[in-house]
Amino acid sequence: MSFSDVSGPDDLDPYELLSWYAESGVTEALDDEAHDHFAEAPQPAPMRRPLPAPGTSPLRPVQARPMPAAVAAPDDAALTARAMAREARTLEELREAMAKFEGCALKATAKNLVFADGNPAGRVMMVGEAPGADEDRLGLPFVGRSGQLLDRMLAAIGLSRQNDVYIANLLPWRPPGNRTPTPQEVAICLPFVQRQIELADPEILISVGAPSAQGLLGFKGIMNSRGKWVEYDTGTKRIRAMATLHPAYLLRQPLQKRLAWRDLRALRAALDGKA
Repeated sequence: MSFSDVSGPDDLDPYELLSWYAESGVTEALDDEAHDHFAEAPQPAPMRRPLPAPGTSPLRPVQARPMPAAVAAPDDAALTARAMAREARTLEELREAMAKFEGCALKATAKNLVFADGNPAGRVMMVGEAPGADEDRLGLPFVGRSGQLLDRMLAAIGLSRQNDVYIANLLPWRPPGNRTPTPQEVAICLPFVQRQIELADPEILISVGAPSAQGLLGFKGIMNSRGKWVEYDTGTKRIRAMATLHPAYLLRQPLQKRLAWRDLRALRAALDGKA
């Protein structure tokens, strides 16, 4: 069979013609006449405002809509947070101050303020990183899978959040997508959690995860700094402090639970006066 035996589009009825075009890769009908679509398209003429008719008042300029109030600069927001935190005399007043604070952009995307959970009079205070999706939904820290693991870890050394542990976060609002908090966000929210630690007045402070260890204790790397006792100045006294691995990390890296278990045993020994 030669090419002359193959029927072309002119030999087909309309339905067959459409099928022929589809099989040939033609998917759009642009025009009845051929055009060079690679040629540069003409630029549209600039829009001009019409001149007012004779005897009428000139056109008034369009009034721009006011922009929404921007979040304060990080330095100003941190100063405001420090002042509001210092004025709080109780944990409840601190919660109310944080609920009124508008200096952190995370508040606009979060569902709830995640303030704290557990016993404020507990001997141990744990400070995590930031709320996750479950924490943001319920308004409580460590309530998802990582929270369940934390409860089991505490139970392994005879502690519970209901009686012995007070739990908070470095940031009270969830970063979108559970991303790591930025240094600016930490700097803005740090005065609140520092005041929270001071008002709770725990015997021992545990930073849970790298951001908390860096923000509160100044550690650069969690793997090299975890399990080491240091002193934390609450503003009124110095207390023992230690960093440990975050339960969310342990869920991803189960083999590292052995390191967290060492930290928990060190915490138990400190509470028992043996370390």
